[in-house]
Amino acid sequence: MNYADIVWVLISTALVMLMTPAVGLFYGGMVRRKNLLSTITMSALTLGLISIEWVLIGYSMAFGPDKFGFIGTLDWAGLKNVGYKPNPDYAGSIPHLLFMAFQMMFAAITPALIVGAYVERIKFSSYILFTLLWSIFVYNPVAHWVWAKGGWLKNLGALDFAGGTVVHITAGSSALALSLVLRKRKDFGKVQMEPNNIPLTLVGAFLLWFGWFGFNGGSSLAANEIGVNAFVVTNVAAASAAISWMIISWLYKKPSAIGIATGAVVGLVAITPASGYVNSLSAIVIAAVASIISFYCIRLRERLELDETLDVWACHGMGGTWGALATGIFASKAVNPAGNDGLLFGNYKLFFVQLISVLIVWAFSFIMTIIISKLLDKSIGLAVTYEEETVGLDISQHGEEAYSGI
Repeated sequence: MNYADIVWVLISTALVMLMTPAVGLFYGGMVRRKNLLSTITMSALTLGLISIEWVLIGYSMAFGPDKFGFIGTLDWAGLKNVGYKPNPDYAGSIPHLLFMAFQMMFAAITPALIVGAYVERIKFSSYILFTLLWSIFVYNPVAHWVWAKGGWLKNLGALDFAGGTVVHITAGSSALALSLVLRKRKDFGKVQMEPNNIPLTLVGAFLLWFGWFGFNGGSSLAANEIGVNAFVVTNVAAASAAISWMIISWLYKKPSAIGIATGAVVGLVAITPASGYVNSLSAIVIAAVASIISFYCIRLRERLELDETLDVWACHGMGGTWGALATGIFASKAVNPAGNDGLLFGNYKLFFVQLISVLIVWAFSFIMTIIISKLLDKSIGLAVTYEEETVGLDISQHGEEAYSGI
């Protein structure tokens, strides 16, 4: 038991917890005024929903004793056998209970990211059921494959330091799938749907930047040099992508504030899987390329007239995909001896392992989300009525207004 490690992971757990409501602020500023409260509520409530699901069955499914490399058994359901003693399979110097709590925050923020795909048109009851079903049947299995002892992708040699595959690819691919099932917003593509509060989005973005130090730095699970490296490259990547996005948007129109904020988040997404395996110079390149990829994916989405409200696919899905592949290119044992060398250091095998993991997780998340969303759409319905959408989800789903009395 190392008390410095305990303190660092406790702080990191709190930082990652902050990121879920921060996502709500980031998204909330970009929707229309009549949907601000609904958007923040859905993001923030995800923390409550998944905290209970994680304790009851989620943690056991994701990290419990392995079954055929695909899922954990329910031996740890209700946190049975998850106590104060360290579990050497995951973190040998902190309580097992603390490792569970740290992973709980990752499980919570992932479906909160998907909220950006369906805001302004989903029924609140459908959001709750989708979040729970998706976490059980998508997040928990993928987390087991990539991170758990015995997980088949982990055994294959796939590297995902802090969730590029487990968090961002699952969220981004699922956002794309859900947007194909859910009907478009009323008058989508016919009228301008302007953000209601850009400063709120900026606050959310920089709270995410702050929380990401725990997201990546805490994934070392110790107060050590790997955590320090992850901390530094996290900041460097956010800065690189924010500046890159600003330059690209300036070439087309003006240096958009939302664009700069979005760029920073994309840089954070892209460095996440690589943060424990690459140095700062590699982080600059990874993040700059990520901003270019995501920027043009947004433009592609607009040309295809796909109503994926806040570009979760372009930013998290494609940013995470590039980050996972970039790990296979830039990873170095000089940074982390427990990792592996990537393509640049003569090891082509890691890149192909990363490619396989990306393709598998993309396909699994996409197909499972199509199934879950279609089942919900056919049973209770996913979307609110056009009348409820016109009034706004704040009033129609919650009976409240974000700007009441103004």
